[in-house]
Amino acid sequence: MAEDPKDWDVATKLIRGGIARSQFMETAEALYLTQGFTYDSAEGADRRFAGDEPGFVYSRFNNPTVKMFEDRLALLEGAEVCRAQATGMASVHAALIGLVKAGDHVVAGRALFGSCRWIVAELLPRFGVETTFVDATNLAEWEAAIRPGTKAVLIETPSNPVLEITDIAAVAELAHAVGAKVVVDNVFATPIFQQPLKLGADVVVYSATKHIDGQGRVLGGAILTSEAINEEFYRDYVRHTGPALSPFNAWVMLKGLETLDLRVRRQSDTAAALADVMAEHKKVQQVLYPFRKDHPGYEIAKKQMSGGGTVIAMDLGSREAAFKFLNALEIVDISNNLGDAKSMATHPPTTTHRSVPEEERPSLGVTEGGVRLSVGLESVEDLKRDVIRALDQA
Repeated sequence: MAEDPKDWDVATKLIRGGIARSQFMETAEALYLTQGFTYDSAEGADRRFAGDEPGFVYSRFNNPTVKMFEDRLALLEGAEVCRAQATGMASVHAALIGLVKAGDHVVAGRALFGSCRWIVAELLPRFGVETTFVDATNLAEWEAAIRPGTKAVLIETPSNPVLEITDIAAVAELAHAVGAKVVVDNVFATPIFQQPLKLGADVVVYSATKHIDGQGRVLGGAILTSEAINEEFYRDYVRHTGPALSPFNAWVMLKGLETLDLRVRRQSDTAAALADVMAEHKKVQQVLYPFRKDHPGYEIAKKQMSGGGTVIAMDLGSREAAFKFLNALEIVDISNNLGDAKSMATHPPTTTHRSVPEEERPSLGVTEGGVRLSVGLESVEDLKRDVIRALDQA
């Protein structure tokens, strides 16, 4: 009896999962750059569109290369279904809008990535969806906000940019008590360090642009869930609205998945070492890293994550100090991206969270002196020297 791929270890899933070789038996996954497909007969087209015969009909619906990416990521995540999207934000948008209609209610942690917050705060209310933000670290606020009309909750843990930790299992229990679906943005943790579906989440979303590609090449996103939820909420939405992932981008990210485990574990080890060095520097007012014992969410992070992740947050006290630090970096790039093989530093108030009203930023932990550091694959010793030198000049 053939071995079930679900029983493979992570490293094997990332290399072998989802492979569908053509008649040429190629080694690398095939790249199918095509808009559409042909049929042997009109009757064959009829059967294909009716769903009575397996196969592809149009790359907006699905594509062989995209499906390989979806199947591999689903196998890694432990999900029944993966629906790839053009970008991470397309995934967040589809994950939420697919679950709700006018008159419904959504609850979200207030410390969200700026574009995610905009969808909840600005876009959903335009269509008659009521939204409530809570302190995602405070279970009592979740309990008070979730009510019978709540259809979805959005959790981002660790959050962007200050790495707040939310107890996924506890929030899921509250949400499921009223029939709400739990959506978890798992970008910072990656599927290597956290698997929300096993903790009670119903839907997991990724910006595959980040660690899954991990080398600054292409955009992409993904929604992972059960077959039942996909059929009820996402299948027709994705089919008819067209947030399709490019087959080329899917092919690039298939290759990215092959090294995901190796990359994020190395990056996480380096991030942990850098966080300790930064915490000891006199110019740093606060360092936040989930696996440091001084992180407010340390105990929950250790319970639901198997690694601390690749991102560090710190506060230097003022915009002037933050800018001096960023401008003094020689190896680390100034960029709004993260999860890359190249280390990158960001000033969230002027970039990723610029759209958040200034008066709301403190409640998200977004401060003028805040810097988010995404740790790459460079030498840990070189990065230490670069960061310390820049901090000395902050």
